[in-house]
Amino acid sequence: MRIAVTAETDQGLQAPVAQHFGHAPYFVLVDTDAAEVTGVEVLPNPFLAGHQPGQIPQFISEQRAEVMLSGGMGGRAIQFFTGFGIQPATGASGTVAESIADFLDGRVADAQACADSEAHGHG
Repeated sequence: MRIAVTAETDQGLQAPVAQHFGHAPYFVLVDTDAAEVTGVEVLPNPFLAGHQPGQIPQFISEQRAEVMLSGGMGGRAIQFFTGFGIQPATGASGTVAESIADFLDGRVADAQACADSEAHGHG
């Protein structure tokens, strides 16, 4: 399984999870086989300076991710990910490694639009 995680730094598994999906400086792509990490790739967010709705979900889809973990994201992003066949999950926190463990253990599995995103028009 390939899991994408929003990240504040380029430190791979040790990077802190970015709490706002669209403003994440990096995405960490983690390949897993059952509960074991088999690969890690860090990519800068090519749309950090600004993005149109759907651009980042399409970029993540092009990376062959099956899951998108973030601290929070707006409702439109959640819809785009679902449309691309990617499972969005919000509420991730701590490091990328901790959020991957939380996802694999079922502690982070659903996606809810964050109130902040609703407030500034990303509903």
